[in-house]
Amino acid sequence: MSEIRSVSIGFWVGTGSVDEAPELAGASHFLEHLLFKGTAQRSARSIALAVESVGGDMNAFTTKEYTTFYVRLLADDVAMGLELMSDIVWAPALRPDEFETERRVILEEILMHSDEPSDQVHDLLADALFPGHPLGREVLGDPETVNAMTVDDVAAFHSLHYRPGNIVVAVAGNVEHDEVVELVGSRVGSAGGKPPTRSAPSAPALARRDLERDTEQAHLAVAVPGPDRDDEDRHSLAVVEHVLGGGMASRLFQSVREERGLAYSVYAYRLGFEGAGALAVYAGSSPSRSGEVLDLVMAELDRMAASGITDEELASAKGHMRGSLALGLEDSGARMSRLGHAQLVHGRVKSLDEVEKKIEELTLEEVNESARRWLNGPRTVASIGPSKP
Repeated sequence: MSEIRSVSIGFWVGTGSVDEAPELAGASHFLEHLLFKGTAQRSARSIALAVESVGGDMNAFTTKEYTTFYVRLLADDVAMGLELMSDIVWAPALRPDEFETERRVILEEILMHSDEPSDQVHDLLADALFPGHPLGREVLGDPETVNAMTVDDVAAFHSLHYRPGNIVVAVAGNVEHDEVVELVGSRVGSAGGKPPTRSAPSAPALARRDLERDTEQAHLAVAVPGPDRDDEDRHSLAVVEHVLGGGMASRLFQSVREERGLAYSVYAYRLGFEGAGALAVYAGSSPSRSGEVLDLVMAELDRMAASGITDEELASAKGHMRGSLALGLEDSGARMSRLGHAQLVHGRVKSLDEVEKKIEELTLEEVNESARRWLNGPRTVASIGPSKP
């Protein structure tokens, strides 16, 4: 991206909460915090100062299948950024006193998360979709496992998973590819490592999970099984998702919010994992109207499964997908994320032309067949509120 002056660097680790043993639930998220606490040569303050003194910013996030650490800097500082990121990812100090400090911080984060029912309902839904499987667990872990983990436990988890064979380094911005390769190669940690081996969920999804809480709103999530992250049908289901609840013109937004005023927030989203997937809908409404909202969601799923979508809706969804793709790649951070995620999850990065061609080639028959296949599947309902909708 020679026209800009920034560079974004991401270290994408192919391990997330799904790869944790039950007694280590939350280890990946623990490491997300700990790696910024310092290395043998750097303190947490010196790391923050190195980035902020050149106007940069750095952060990290943990998901069910990967953990990402990233920094955004001026292009002139790419060597410093790669050296810094290599140091914190491959050689964290994991000092016992800092470990205890971050344990307390994470326990506070878990409490904060539990105070947000609009977030927690998605965890409740995942637990019902994938019962007894790590995909159903919260990424943050739980207070019991976080309290029980030792620094040696987390150090062993890091040693096993944070190896070059399980990490993608993605860089985007005003940089030269060969320079980046040389810089990373000179700082790579101990050789070896490979992506973790995973097993797909086998237990059937539960029909319902309801949590009774004295909340002002009832929070509702409904899901059906969907294609996994590598299934080609995911492209057709992306169209279904958009028409169902992907924007202000979507069917659910129009029927639930615009026509009836039953919710402020209503939307659809897809989950795609290795060996499992789902299409889900969320809505938040007053407890007295939550049953009506649930009925509307179920009715729209039935209608779309039976009749599919229209030519007009297909054209609109394709336009949205193409536009979102282009507009979402206008800065170095978005470009870096596209590269890192695609290489880590799918093993290759499709060109923009390939992606646009795939979108353009989707037919109404393919999309409607996808709607019939997945929306007729068993449904799972999760709710949080003062009463069951």
